[in-house]
Amino acid sequence: MSGEVSLFGVYVPGLLLLAALAVLLTGLLVKLLSFLGAYRLFAYRPLVDVALYLLVLGALVLMFAQPDSLT
Repeated sequence: MSGEVSLFGVYVPGLLLLAALAVLLTGLLVKLLSFLGAYRLFAYRPLVDVALYLLVLGALVLMFAQPDSLT
């Protein structure tokens, strides 16, 4: 992903868009884990939510990164 994305003539950092997408995907993942009852396995739910967000954001960054920037 390039450094900036033009949205209606306004340049927005690409990482900001990925962070917003990560919030949405993490919200869906949290709802799924709550429905399945997986949070009973963890002692501190907010820490798990932050860790899930960071994992989702990292996966999105790797997915949208340009191949030459990974080396």
